[in-house]
Amino acid sequence: MSNQRLVSHSASPTTAATTSESRIATLSTRLPSVPKEGTPAMPPSPTSLHDDNHANNIGNHTAPTSYQSTPNQTSLVPPSLINLPHVSLGPAAHSSFLANALRALDDGPAGAAAFREFPVPPSNDSPYAKSISSTAPASPRIPPIRQNSGSQTPRVRPHATTLSIPGMTRSLVSPDGRIADRDVAAKLVILMVGLPARGKSYITKKLRRYLAWQQHNTRIFNVGNRRRVAVVNPPKHERSQSSVDVPVPGATILVNGAQIPDSPCQKSPPDQPDSTPIPMDQSAKFFDPNNEQAAKLRDEIAIDTLNELLDYLISGGGSVGILDATNSTIQRRQKLFDHIKAREPKLGILFIESVCKNPNLLEANMRLKLSGPDYKDKDPVKSLADFKERVKAYESAYVPLGDYEEEHEMQYIKMTDVGKKLTHFGLGGFLSSGIAHYLSSFNLSPRQIWITRHGQSLDNEVGKIGGNSALTDRGDAYSLCLYKFITQKRKEWLVEQQNKIAQSSFPPLPGDRSPPYPDLSRELDEKNFCVWTSMLTRSIQTAQHFEADEDYDVKNWEMLNELNSGTFEGLTYEQIARDHEDEYTKRQMDKLQYVYPGVGGEGYLQVISRLRDMVREIERIKDHVMIIGHRSVCRVLMAYFMDLTRDDIADLDMPLGMLYAIEPKPYGIEFHAYKYNEGKAWFDELPNYKPTRTVDRSA
Repeated sequence: MSNQRLVSHSASPTTAATTSESRIATLSTRLPSVPKEGTPAMPPSPTSLHDDNHANNIGNHTAPTSYQSTPNQTSLVPPSLINLPHVSLGPAAHSSFLANALRALDDGPAGAAAFREFPVPPSNDSPYAKSISSTAPASPRIPPIRQNSGSQTPRVRPHATTLSIPGMTRSLVSPDGRIADRDVAAKLVILMVGLPARGKSYITKKLRRYLAWQQHNTRIFNVGNRRRVAVVNPPKHERSQSSVDVPVPGATILVNGAQIPDSPCQKSPPDQPDSTPIPMDQSAKFFDPNNEQAAKLRDEIAIDTLNELLDYLISGGGSVGILDATNSTIQRRQKLFDHIKAREPKLGILFIESVCKNPNLLEANMRLKLSGPDYKDKDPVKSLADFKERVKAYESAYVPLGDYEEEHEMQYIKMTDVGKKLTHFGLGGFLSSGIAHYLSSFNLSPRQIWITRHGQSLDNEVGKIGGNSALTDRGDAYSLCLYKFITQKRKEWLVEQQNKIAQSSFPPLPGDRSPPYPDLSRELDEKNFCVWTSMLTRSIQTAQHFEADEDYDVKNWEMLNELNSGTFEGLTYEQIARDHEDEYTKRQMDKLQYVYPGVGGEGYLQVISRLRDMVREIERIKDHVMIIGHRSVCRVLMAYFMDLTRDDIADLDMPLGMLYAIEPKPYGIEFHAYKYNEGKAWFDELPNYKPTRTVDRSA
């Protein structure tokens, strides 16, 4: 209907002037299409249909540029055939004949009677309609010109902040599904709030890791880092990287109980040879609200750090910026809020406050602070006393989130005891809602998370991808060894935790870098052990010995299924490279973005999306869990826990026979790696193991 031209039934001055022409057009549809001798009948070309003179001849209306006569439709006017040079209706259709016919009609009943003997074919047999619908070449599709249909030109309101999931959504401005630079209103500034030693840095690092794993560009801007530099070298209002937290694995990672040495990019830049820094006192007096000089410096540092964050979001390709600071007063929070709105009024702002009421949790947080940069290598007893004085200085002016923010429509989330209680107000935008859901799953319970692939399958043996084959005899042997090893490690872990409880002391002894769990008072032997597999046979069979033991809880999850290879299921990589060279090359160029062709075909971004709820569940439960997955699933889960970059996810080395142990800690995670020793029917620990890229680019 959109290609048809509707006749207006309203009276207008042009009606009389166009009566004859309209009648000619109407009558033309009733005349037989007879070509002249020696001249083939040609359908109207797109050029002739678009003729300007023709458009003016039909009521001077601005009609669409495509015409088609449809049978049995009234009030439709086809184009005037006089102006269509490629249409020949034979001698009977000569213009003089048509004019005489119209004059006969205008003469009234007498004239019409003389014309009534002319044979009129049924309208549904119109040769003109048939010629258009059957012989006219298809017109090229002309996409609409992007324009503003609203009342405001140009558009000034922000664009909709709907859900953006890389690999699951896409748009004209964001083909890859990430938050587009244009959609500033979808971006988010997170302002942390809370007293020292309340777990703000722990929360920000886990939050950054989760959002980055979800493929949202996220960065932490730590005011404390800049402050430690500024009190030595007063700020010169120059941009530096001192306040930016380099993406490091979810706080700290211990490999086999030892901390990984700092990389060069994480070390503080050396002082310039000609600098003569004069350190400023950073004891508790520096944080006294009555210390005007220090307060002014702290405000300058906070604003300067915030400007770095805003630069990152507005022009640096960022989606989420996190300002890690106390921001404990209403005045400070309002000042930051106003500064953001002055720079970019469309940016979203979310306050997140961390409150600690559990004394055990507070003790663990304070222990972390005593081993941090402000008190490193100092007497722990004196450091603890100074830190408590610092907390008191903040408490004297501290105002928690609440009535003021609600009265001024400021969205916020308040966490109590790292996820025990969560309250929020006015959350707007998918990022804020997703963050609240993620934060509600936090817990600091001591537990172990084990990740491994299934045992060798029949398809593994011949190099086929996908499928649903059973285990080989070697795969069965792996499943039995895995059961025995995990059962032994479970017992060893329980003894180790009980020893830590007996040996813990506070304040910590010099050299003690291991803060206790806040939940160690709970009976550790009450913990369950969950074994989660996919719905595929090879994964389920690998858990068969755990299923036979009532001390394990086994569950099958469809979201843990291997990446679906679409039409390539059951093929080898060699076959794909030979028979589907284009697809093979596309995958080699960008494995993370690549999606296998065919019904159900997936890519790594789709796996990340369906594992989002799985990660939240792993974070939520307080029991041990082992995941018996597949290569793509294990890669994605390891990327989350090890805080790997998006460039490493799809190429992470994940061979059969590897077993990984991840132990969440208040400061990060402790990580161990084990390799299956088929000859000994046991697992050997790999000291100093680090995740690496696979050497097999096809895998």
